[in-house]
Amino acid sequence: MTTDEVQEAGATANARQRLASQTLEVPKSRSQPVKKAVAGAAVSAPPAAPVSDAQHQAVKSRLHRRLLDEIDERDLLNADEETLAGEVKEFVDRVLASEDVPLNEQERRRLAEDLLEEALGVGPLAVLMADMAVTDILVNRYNQVYIERFGRLEKTSVRFRDDEHLVRIIQRIAARIGRRIDESSPMVDARLPDGSRVNATLPPVTLDGPTISIRRFGHRRLRREDLLRAGMFSPAMQTFLEWVVRCRKNILISGGTGAGKSTFLGAVAEAIPANERVVTIEDAAELILDQEHVVRMETRPANIEGSGRITARDLVINSLRMRPDRIIVGEVRGPEALDMMQAMNTGHDGSLTTIHANSPRDALARLETMVLMAGLELPSRAIREQIVSALYLVVHVRRYEDGVRRVESIAEITGIEGTTPQMQDIFRFERQGQRGRNVAGEFVPTGIVPRLMEDLRDRDIPAPLAIFQNPRATHDVS
Repeated sequence: MTTDEVQEAGATANARQRLASQTLEVPKSRSQPVKKAVAGAAVSAPPAAPVSDAQHQAVKSRLHRRLLDEIDERDLLNADEETLAGEVKEFVDRVLASEDVPLNEQERRRLAEDLLEEALGVGPLAVLMADMAVTDILVNRYNQVYIERFGRLEKTSVRFRDDEHLVRIIQRIAARIGRRIDESSPMVDARLPDGSRVNATLPPVTLDGPTISIRRFGHRRLRREDLLRAGMFSPAMQTFLEWVVRCRKNILISGGTGAGKSTFLGAVAEAIPANERVVTIEDAAELILDQEHVVRMETRPANIEGSGRITARDLVINSLRMRPDRIIVGEVRGPEALDMMQAMNTGHDGSLTTIHANSPRDALARLETMVLMAGLELPSRAIREQIVSALYLVVHVRRYEDGVRRVESIAEITGIEGTTPQMQDIFRFERQGQRGRNVAGEFVPTGIVPRLMEDLRDRDIPAPLAIFQNPRATHDVS
């Protein structure tokens, strides 16, 4: 470490130590005992019960925004950490003394520490992290920061002092989650405590200076009802996907970067029964499921010595020994595709995964390529037969130019003819032009009744055929 970094680390430690050692006393106006007449004696009321985590988070979120506004107004975002620590302590003392916030001494200290951590954790980016509408934060250089808000990129006025300041922020982010980034290892892919996914690079990998890319997922998961209101799919499509999950059919979700694959995966997984054991495998754990019986697994990169790496394939193989009812792979991108297909074909029905692709047919072609990456010399037909046998449905999602994520098509895999997998669309989004800045269109069924209806009848699940009827068709679906 350089002399400046040593001094900065020492100042941070001293600031934290002073903050932890200081007693944040409750104002006397809020700590007076309440007297009651019980058997002729005055008795003090018992101390107030500690606030819940939800209440603490609500108070912290509100005060965090106010703190950032004050820091921004006083132009202290680029101040040293000791100065910021003093400002945070003074802010907490002042606000909690003047407002009726029901926190005891321990909770006040915890609140001050949380606010300090959030104010110092990402430096000038704290203002952007506090904006719930921001979904992506993209730092191209120390003086060039972009965000995505409501599906559109825009440049911000946020700046770092210089490249060294930006590097310190990157190293601080990496250190918080036990990773390291320097000239010998100039890239890091990590996850912030709030679930946001971070990728950072240093020169010489990026020629113009250090970069940060932060993909945010919000403080609460978007549920099926939220996505339905946002226009991602239609009620009929939602009902059909629920049937598919209940019948334990394997689903592949495809789409480009930022199309909403992971968000859609979480919404589809809501239909998994609560009594089933689910194992999730991800590079950076970001899935949040409703079910209680969930085991979350995350890959690990190699350490500085080049050892200790745990790949997605290692986790898929290990998960088979964990008695899962369903396996959810956040994204297949390598040889783990072979083991995922094997699992789907050997009793782990109802599994889900995502893949980067431009269309459903491209998704199957990429899946075949990934199986070949496992190093086994399998004939192409054998791989395609296994893919067709393993998967039932390919759902393709796309982010349109108006910023709205939509399900472009839901395709059923029906078999293989020669060496070509056969697919048929059950639902699709039909575009109908442009209305101002918004894409006009509607979700329509194609009129094809899927093979799933036989399984639904066997399970005595009521499934009206009307949801598959194309309104433009000249004949009735029977």
